[in-house]
Amino acid sequence: MSNIVLAQAAESAANINPGLAAIGYGLGAIGPGVGVGLIWAAVINGTARQPEAQGQLQGIAWISFVLVEVLALIGLVVYFIASAA
Repeated sequence: MSNIVLAQAAESAANINPGLAAIGYGLGAIGPGVGVGLIWAAVINGTARQPEAQGQLQGIAWISFVLVEVLALIGLVVYFIASAA
């Protein structure tokens, strides 16, 4: 019985409207955009307060930037998967 329910749920998930997927990706891209802005704002503030810590702050910022951008790329891949179905 549960296999039938799971199969029906998988079929309904595959029928996502491509336009709806595009809207979802657009809304999902807002988060990484805000995150990137906050990361570099923190680096600028930290560098202004302690110029000697600039190297450490930039290293941390680049790692955080990459993690945030990976979220945006995962959203883009999910959009293509949802729109191709």
